Amino acid sequence: MTDRIMLLDTASLYFRAFYGVPDKVKAPDGTSVNAARGLLDMIAKLVTTYEPTRLVACWDDDWRPAWRVALLPTYKAHRVVEPVAAGPDLEEVPDPLQAQIPVIRAALDVLGIPIVGAAAHEADDVIGTLATRADAPVDIVTGDRDLFQLVDDERGIRVIYTARGMSNLEIVDDAAVFGRYGVHAAQYADFAALRGDPSDGLPGVSGIGEKSAASLLSACGSLDGIRSAVAEGTAGTAAQRAKITAAAEYLDVAPTVVGVVRNLTLAPFDDHLRAVDHDAATALAEEWNLGSSMTRALAALPR
Repeated sequence: MTDRIMLLDTASLYFRAFYGVPDKVKAPDGTSVNAARGLLDMIAKLVTTYEPTRLVACWDDDWRPAWRVALLPTYKAHRVVEPVAAGPDLEEVPDPLQAQIPVIRAALDVLGIPIVGAAAHEADDVIGTLATRADAPVDIVTGDRDLFQLVDDERGIRVIYTARGMSNLEIVDDAAVFGRYGVHAAQYADFAALRGDPSDGLPGVSGIGEKSAASLLSACGSLDGIRSAVAEGTAGTAAQRAKITAAAEYLDVAPTVVGVVRNLTLAPFDDHLRAVDHDAATALAEEWNLGSSMTRALAALPR
């Protein structure tokens, strides 16, 4: 079988599972397990449908890295728990979900799926690094459109986009990015910087929306090209040039904040799907009442 690597944006998936799966079934100690069960069902469907030979659960070791915040203080600021104690910012996570994260990690471990994170970096950066150095086609599973910037048809890197739910998965290649936004995947990070993204606290350039951003990138190729053309007085309209000039301080840092890191040093790990210890998996399922969700995951993975 030809190798195919699947990279999970794990937090994106377990948040989706938490909010999408009714919280009706509990562990024997009363802990909610809807996110854990939902994530196992997602893995079962993804492995069965797309048949990866290698699978990685990419992890947010730091969901809001200080170096990104130093560049752009508004980055994810609306998702910080208040008040913030000394040390790393804490993300606002519902208590019933927070309690399930150790269960999720234990389930991934018993299934032999490596959990890979990097200090001071987000899962996006781990995904960017693994996709960049991949020696086989890559499927990135996420509900985060920021990762569209990694799509690369020539290298077989695509996004399995979960925003419409697991029953409506969308394969995002360069044509899909262009059809949706009018820019190529390689331009997406610049496009996002210009347009902004309230969900990540990116203000964008005031008065430059999706259509204007796409038009400017079509004409100039990149954000650097746009800024050079603005300086020469040749990009867009006079009003657009004034807006881009006024946003110079933001545009100096936005590409670094939006762009995923692609050159992290990661500890060695084995991402090949391999036979699972069914006795250990069954014991964990009984301990946490993971039931048929664990059964489906086991059925999808090698015996």
